[in-house]
Amino acid sequence: MNWLELIGWAGSAVLVWSLLQTAILRLRALNLVGCVVLIGYNAAIPVWPMVGLNVVLAVINVWYLRGMLTTRHDAATYQVVEVGVDDQFLAHTLRVHAADIARFNPGFTWHRGGERFAFLVVRADEVVGVVLAHAEPGGVAQVDLDYVTQRFRDFTPGEFVYRRSRLFTDKGFRQVVTPPGMVAPYYHRLGFHRQGDAYVLDLPAAA
Repeated sequence: MNWLELIGWAGSAVLVWSLLQTAILRLRALNLVGCVVLIGYNAAIPVWPMVGLNVVLAVINVWYLRGMLTTRHDAATYQVVEVGVDDQFLAHTLRVHAADIARFNPGFTWHRGGERFAFLVVRADEVVGVVLAHAEPGGVAQVDLDYVTQRFRDFTPGEFVYRRSRLFTDKGFRQVVTPPGMVAPYYHRLGFHRQGDAYVLDLPAAA
């Protein structure tokens, strides 16, 4: 096997690997890499029909990647819906994703007493994230869960809950505190500051 065949096999392997990804952004990016490698390989052989196929696939991937990257922080694309803490659809969502939730939010328990809040982050009609919180003394909103579904794991849809600070200030909160020990936290990009194993967001005064 020569070096050219190795390139062809590598491109095919990346293409197959991309189809095993659950995160949609990663799938598109890896698929694009595989297509570009196979364009070069098939042009060198040359097998022009395969070059044409991979060029078309690469263009499709670029189109979708551009759309995902330009809307990943777009409040018009992702909506926050507050639901009741006993909402049946919320319970279904938590049940379906229970194993994945435990993986990224070790030690998660849904606080049973006092004032509780639940937010679903949706893209069109698809749930992409869940934020659960409860009230602590001193105007603190303690986050119990900040979860992103597998397809949108490369995004940070929870940011739309925190960017709309009125969701908390209208309820009288002055701070939001994240759960300690969360895997791969992203809060430092949203104005939170580190406090021990958690992150804290100081909220503006309610108007």
